[in-house]
Amino acid sequence: MTARTRLLSLLEAMATPHPLDRYLELVDPMTTVRDLRARVVAVRRATADTVTITLRPTRQWRGFRAGQFVQVGVVVDGVRHTRCYSPAGADRDTDIELTVKAHAHGLVSGHLRERVEVGTVVTLSQAAGTFTLPTPRPPRVLLISGGSGITPVMSMLRTLVAEGYRGDVTFLHYANRAEGVPYLAELRACAAGNANVNIVLAYTDSGGGDLRGRFGAEHLDVAAPWWREAETYLCGPASLMRSVREQYDRHAPGDRLHVEEFAPVVASPDPGAAGATTFRASGVTAENTGVSLLEQAEAAGLTPEYGCRMGICFSCTTVRASGCTRNLRTGELDSDPDTPIQLCVSAAVGDVTLSL
Repeated sequence: MTARTRLLSLLEAMATPHPLDRYLELVDPMTTVRDLRARVVAVRRATADTVTITLRPTRQWRGFRAGQFVQVGVVVDGVRHTRCYSPAGADRDTDIELTVKAHAHGLVSGHLRERVEVGTVVTLSQAAGTFTLPTPRPPRVLLISGGSGITPVMSMLRTLVAEGYRGDVTFLHYANRAEGVPYLAELRACAAGNANVNIVLAYTDSGGGDLRGRFGAEHLDVAAPWWREAETYLCGPASLMRSVREQYDRHAPGDRLHVEEFAPVVASPDPGAAGATTFRASGVTAENTGVSLLEQAEAAGLTPEYGCRMGICFSCTTVRASGCTRNLRTGELDSDPDTPIQLCVSAAVGDVTLSL
């Protein structure tokens, strides 16, 4: 243990019952010992339903790889909420650029779109995720996105261009219309300035794009005739992801398709659900309704920690002391005792006891 670490431990012991950073934030929320935070240094609203935010993180930030995500925490009406977003900038950038699309009932996205301003301080996690470009870079890269799924693949495109990558790159993006593409001017400029970059825009509700309508097998042949040999990176709405997966499963088997999903797992409650879920530390037992254990906990009045609600951030990990659970994404059953599970993507199968 270094002298600095010993001093820090002593100061934190003296600051009990709160961590030292709880006191420092009263003076300056960007002055931290352990916590990673960021200040909003720029806000741009380029489309009717998105906001692009530039964050300047504290010294604890370790950077990111193009395609990864971070957890951002903001206070809305006195309550801190955490969501996952992918940086859109090149991975060598020191600041973090996020483009957030406001959803009709999105508490955090709506707050950021309408109310965030320069000077706002947010909490931040280190970057995580395996949706990244390989090293060395492949000779051909196909980037496919739709809607707000543009951000991680935009980061990949910017990173490749910044590196001076000379392989073939096609960026295929789906939007309702041109007005809904956050980086439209930059994408066009990128294609104009780089002979190896091909930008293909598909508009589902209007003309004027390079392609028209929703994804179809013919789109791949038009956008990137070499798609079967390329490394493909896909992020977008569930319908787009499903259609592209089906095409690759039929005509390009293997592991060339890489996907990132930023939507909560949607699973119908199990009509045959039975048994009870016991939250041991809370002294609460609730009927198993077949929904996710996170939803069951909240319905029982508990407030477990969570971040993404989609199984990628692990914030809601809790020990299952006994019983059997089903993974809502894969359908896999697991009954090993004293095993960490993710509440947001797990449902009880019969009686289950959690350490929560």
